[in-house]
Amino acid sequence: MLRSIPVCLLASALLLSTGCATLHHSPHAPLLATDSLEAGMPRELSKTVLPEYVIEPPDILTIEALQLLPKPPYRLRTGDQVFLEVTDIDPEYPPIRDVLVLQLGGSIDLGPRYGMVTVANLTIEEAEQAIREFFLRENWRASVTISLFQMAGMQQIAGQHLVGPDGMVNLGIYGTVSVVGLTVSQARERIESQLAEFLEDPEIALDIFAFNSKVYYVVTEGAGMGDNVIRMPFMGHETVLDAMSNVGGMSALSSKHIWIARPTPYSDEIQILPVDWVAITKQGSTMTNYQVLPGDRIFIAENGWVALDTNMGKLLSPVERMMGFSMLTLGTLRNFSGSVLSGRGVTTSRL
Repeated sequence: MLRSIPVCLLASALLLSTGCATLHHSPHAPLLATDSLEAGMPRELSKTVLPEYVIEPPDILTIEALQLLPKPPYRLRTGDQVFLEVTDIDPEYPPIRDVLVLQLGGSIDLGPRYGMVTVANLTIEEAEQAIREFFLRENWRASVTISLFQMAGMQQIAGQHLVGPDGMVNLGIYGTVSVVGLTVSQARERIESQLAEFLEDPEIALDIFAFNSKVYYVVTEGAGMGDNVIRMPFMGHETVLDAMSNVGGMSALSSKHIWIARPTPYSDEIQILPVDWVAITKQGSTMTNYQVLPGDRIFIAENGWVALDTNMGKLLSPVERMMGFSMLTLGTLRNFSGSVLSGRGVTTSRL
């Protein structure tokens, strides 16, 4: 009876492991790639160019300011930069030619010899007059020229912008703009339209800094130890071999049974593209080295022998623990009973 237990356990483990390496059926029948279907699939030597990129969260956009001029009359605010030139002050005092920033409180610092002048909420003409009157109070009839060098709001426009979960781009004091589902040219027009409410004929250059919304997945079956999923950014030119290189190749748990599960738009069917790994690597064949597309799942099946060993270990481990616990209990009882009998002067003999 005891000898039959390991045999039964081994048979059970074999039955449990046989289903691990098979392709599980879904409620929808897989659409296997036929010869005609495979012929039109982009691959290593016949890659395709994807349609114009559509912006989605969490892409990162880069905005460059080509022409951002405020609508008149523009009033200076904290953070603005002005170019100030003050000459003919006094032979003993140096002239001022510098880019100055409006500090907190709306003042600009003219230097330790002159002090601070408040120009916030003034137009350029009013600020020039205020500075001229500042020097007149010291009996200096200086020549003053001031111009707007850079608006504080421009720092909130130019640079990198993350497309938020709501599909909006934040432009600071100029509000937010929805760019989700738009191409780059469409998004540029919409951002310029938003800025036109505050600026005079704004013109920007827009580009995508990080293509974060388009990805593919490499799924490695774990041979009974849990599957591994790696999310890879889609760059537009990757093949199966590139994808495998990006994840460091196959692990010791993997077999050479690989396929691409490709979502089909507007359909519940599953499209499966088998990959001949040996032909791609050892023979240099490009027939199944398909070009990866956004949303693809590259599935690497598990090694059946490793899965068998893992499942047998899972099945036998509880039995081994129970047997070990039983043997430990029996040994403890024997030692305890032997010590009791020896204490009473009873001798025992071992057969």
